Amino acid sequence: MSNVRQQPMPHLVLIGDSVFDNGAYTSGGPSVIQQVTSSLPQGWSASLRAVDGSTTEDIDAQLAALPEDASHLVLSVGGNNALLRADVLQAPVATSGEALLLLSKAADDFEVSYRRMLGQCLKVDLPVVTCTVYHGNFAEPSYQACVAVALCAFNDVIIRVAAEHGLKVIDLRRICSQRSDYANPIEPSSLGGQKIASAIALAVTEATPPLRGAYVVAA
Repeated sequence: MSNVRQQPMPHLVLIGDSVFDNGAYTSGGPSVIQQVTSSLPQGWSASLRAVDGSTTEDIDAQLAALPEDASHLVLSVGGNNALLRADVLQAPVATSGEALLLLSKAADDFEVSYRRMLGQCLKVDLPVVTCTVYHGNFAEPSYQACVAVALCAFNDVIIRVAAEHGLKVIDLRRICSQRSDYANPIEPSSLGGQKIASAIALAVTEATPPLRGAYVVAA
């Protein structure tokens, strides 16, 4: 009888918002968690703890519900925090400088919340991969352009904080770049979900180069 102890199988857990919890929006097509499961190497498993509508303030509850054998965390959160500050895009201002100050304040508030949340994720002592916020699929071109610019401030927070901890970052802006990647203005379709799933599988299985700072996964 062999005395060699078997290594536990890797168990990836998705936490965050509807970028991962998109099953209600795929019109019967596969969800991100289903696509991740089929994209991972043999022997891996995946679980969904992300909840549609979550913000940074909701991640603690998801961490409390992690499976005991969780080995990797992938996090996508921040889009709903940005949605809660969508008023910035409509606020009346006298100058563009005033508009930038409003955006700066929103990003500063997000940074406080994101840093606290990510700190809780890192306390779990598992490898963590985080994601930027994609630009969405808004019908009105000028509003879409404003959203993309405003999200730069939020994504700057995500990338800077990830860089401080040497984390991998999946850049969803480059992955979900076509209208067909979205089921509606803010949720991924099955087509977009497959792109996200492929990026997740790459991020958790590919060796990280020995570099300081964030390592961005964009495909």
